Amino acid sequence: MKKNLLKKIWLGLGFLFTFYLFLPGPKLPPPDLPDSLKSTLPGDTIQLPRISGYFTDKNRSDVIDFYKNYFSKSSFLNFPLLTIRLNHPPEHAKQVIRDTTRSYYLEELVHPFRESLFINGFEWEKDVFTSPEKRAKNKILTGDRVRRAKIILRWFPSKLLFRLAIFWSCWIALWVIVKEWKREIRGQM
Repeated sequence: MKKNLLKKIWLGLGFLFTFYLFLPGPKLPPPDLPDSLKSTLPGDTIQLPRISGYFTDKNRSDVIDFYKNYFSKSSFLNFPLLTIRLNHPPEHAKQVIRDTTRSYYLEELVHPFRESLFINGFEWEKDVFTSPEKRAKNKILTGDRVRRAKIILRWFPSKLLFRLAIFWSCWIALWVIVKEWKREIRGQM
């Protein structure tokens, strides 16, 4: 009896998570960063897939909060989506965005088993790879204006069929692992 109840709970949780996988994600590409100038530089537009760049005076927390607020909701009735915020070393921007990307921070917003959004920010005044006395050469100029930062977004969508296949493979494998672990524990007693 207890075994059947656990199976039902396990399957119920699996189907609940499947509902989450079926929900449409936020519309991509993400919206433009408010009060910012969209970049038209090579590599920030159509040359690389799923990338957009912005010149802004917003700080890191404002940028991350704006995109987290947008990315945390489904386009279906603004249903909340499980969103995990990951902080990556800035040098990884060369692999994720492109090999010439300068970076002060690189964060990722992830919907487990779904899509993710990378947010790369380069703040020239805080560049850890340049000594303080040489940072002025990295100023971000747009026309006659000096901007605080350049933000580059890169998003990675996923297809529903792959989401379901990967999730259910993991969910079934976890069930088998837990079952075998229990059997091993009982055998040692």
